Formats: sequence, C-alpha cells, structure tokens
Amino acid sequence: MLHIEIICVGKLKESYLKDAIAEYSKRLSKYCYCKIIELPDEKLPTPLCEADKNKVIEKESNNILNHIKENSYVIALDLKGKQYSSEEFSEKLSNITLNENSHITFLIGGTLGISKELLAKANELICFSKMTFPHQLIRVFLLEQLFRSFKIQNNETYHR
Repeated sequence: MLHIEIICVGKLKESYLKDAIAEYSKRLSKYCYCKIIELPDEKLPTPLCEADKNKVIEKESNNILNHIKENSYVIALDLKGKQYSSEEFSEKLSNITLNENSHITFLIGGTLGISKELLAKANELICFSKMTFPHQLIRVFLLEQLFRSFKIQNNETYHR
C-alpha cells in the first residue's frame, strides 16, 4: 500500500481546518496510508531582521529534514514549484508509485518557507497557486487533491 507522509510546520488551531483534515484523512484511508507529522514552528522575533528570518527558516527546515524517511520520494510545496492540473497531479502520483517508490513525503514549510538547501534535496517542487495561502489551509488543499487524485486513478466519480 502506498504510504504518504505530510510533514508540516505549525499547529492547527482552527477547528474547521481540523475537521476538514480529519474528513479527508478518513476518505484517503481507502487508498493509502496517510500520516501527518506536525512540527513546531519557531517563535518569530519582533522586529524580524533578515538574519533572524534565515535562522528560523534554517531551524524549521532542519527539523523537517530529520523527519524525512530514507528512500522516500520528496515533494516540497513551494511558490516556485510546478503547477499541475488535478489530472496531471493524479498521473504524476501514479507514475511515482509505479516507477519509483511506494513512499511519498510532502513538505509544507512554516510561515517563512523552506530553506534553499532543503528545497534542493526534494525530488520535486510543486505549487498549488501563485497566490499566497496560510500554510494550515494548504494542508487541506493537499489532502483534497490527494483524494481527488485517487478518485481519478480509479475512474470513480467526484465533483469537478
């Protein structure tokens, strides 16, 4: 069975986001083993200078790196990443599992993002939108698109 891990920085506080994640996690359990690893975010000093910003990004990125399983196909969510349609994303996941790996790890950084070094270690960068969204909301987007992807792969109906 395909194993998907989502490593993300920051705790969810809003109950409506927790509910959405629980619902999509339940739906995904039919298709894969999905685990969300929530890592603490670093406190941001005020005012935030460039050096402090880089320290926070580095610390959070190193923490993410420590949780990536060896031999996992790593996909980082980043504004500079490739954008896919839902059908293309579904095909991409299918190709990864057929040709490369049965373990995929998605990375969602904190408020300030992911370090260049960690992004360089990812197998691929993807972007859901050029717009900026809270990283907590992106978790819901990712889970929904994973669920949609499996529905597409299995020729099952799902709203468009």
